Amino acid sequence: MMTRGALYLGIDGGGSRCRARIEDEDGAVLGEGGSGPATTRLGIDNAWRSIMRASEAAAEQAGLPREDFARMHAGIGLAGLGRRGAEAALKEIVHPFASVRFISDGVAACLGAHSGADGAIVVAGTGSIGVGLMGGRELRFGGYGFPISDEGSGADIGLQAIRLALLAADARGELSPLLAEVLGAFDHDPSQAVAWSEQATATDYATFAPMVLRHAGQGDPIGRRIVERAADAIGDLLDMFLRKGIERLSLVGGLSEPIAPWLTPDLRDRLKPPDGDGVSGALLVARRGLGEGENAPERAAASGCPVPNL
Repeated sequence: MMTRGALYLGIDGGGSRCRARIEDEDGAVLGEGGSGPATTRLGIDNAWRSIMRASEAAAEQAGLPREDFARMHAGIGLAGLGRRGAEAALKEIVHPFASVRFISDGVAACLGAHSGADGAIVVAGTGSIGVGLMGGRELRFGGYGFPISDEGSGADIGLQAIRLALLAADARGELSPLLAEVLGAFDHDPSQAVAWSEQATATDYATFAPMVLRHAGQGDPIGRRIVERAADAIGDLLDMFLRKGIERLSLVGGLSEPIAPWLTPDLRDRLKPPDGDGVSGALLVARRGLGEGENAPERAAASGCPVPNL
């Protein structure tokens, strides 16, 4: 594909997958691509390889040669950006792009959800976090990582189900169809569950969340309790932003749709569909020169897009 002028690359690097989108100066989508997880928790090198695989896939769909990376301005939303030493390590990477700006995947999702305006999101996916932007200031609640945080997330839901299944296996708790299916995943052998847990990631635990939600919807009492507990945790994050005076709220992430019906009616009524996704937010960063770098707040003020204090 023959294009002139600057190109813009948006990356949404999350704990489960990485997505890339390339746009031209007019905002036309030229290509999209994806790859596996892109989170600093898997190591900076692994995260960067995933970013590049997604970028290359998007360029291939767009019909752009690798040489065109040199005229792409990249905005990269990355999970785990706040981990100690992560930003410094990322800045040392030799990249092929015209420019690179890093922000957290949560901030990228918030920018995309509200088209750069003040607002907040709660992410309900493999992990969970609340991220808000208010007058150029970032507000963040939770999201410290599984298993010490991320209440209401897919990983947390899976963990609760496995814990209760092991209690049932010991006859220390009641058995239900949900827990029977969870135990069946380990051949009804608790030792297999223990061996699995020694290597399991948050993503592995989150694979049990659809099972829990399915049984909860069918009336399984234990499934309902787990999902109600998760919905309470997500609702608490939404309430935090309301108390801070943020009225524009969106629920995003892979579990946003199935968990929404379990929220209170008042909270459901306050939610608005997101305008765009994390890739959209990353593209805003790429286009407006936001994120890390000199004079980022000044550039953002001129564009009217809030800049979080990263």
